[in-house]
Amino acid sequence: MKKLLALLIFLSASLAASAQKAPYNVVFDVTSKDTVVHQMVMRWVKGITSEYPDANIEVVYYGKSLDMITKGKSVVEEDVIKYASGKNVSFKVCAVAMKNNDVSPNQLLPGVQSVPDGIYEIISKQHEGWGYIKAVR
Repeated sequence: MKKLLALLIFLSASLAASAQKAPYNVVFDVTSKDTVVHQMVMRWVKGITSEYPDANIEVVYYGKSLDMITKGKSVVEEDVIKYASGKNVSFKVCAVAMKNNDVSPNQLLPGVQSVPDGIYEIISKQHEGWGYIKAVR
């Protein structure tokens, strides 16, 4: 009986030790010009970083969403600048979308980085095991 009890304790401890929390890594896909979507994404960023300070968040922009990260056009400009200056949140914009929407790098908010292809950036994050959320309303 003692051996059985010891075995159960050992197995329980082993399971508890191996049951690690999955890392909180999420990439948001933003293509909409809709400012309600832009505000929603920033609420998500705020909520996640508040509850999970070690979470990694990347917001990727392409299509018609570039106003969210363009100086003088963004309704969430202060928040984007604030979170972009941290270590766990990044904002990436597709260079092709910038070209198609006549947005130059000097028009981007501080901390926003360009990537050659926004869709490939998202696919790469998914391949690395990141969660994917399409931001729409």
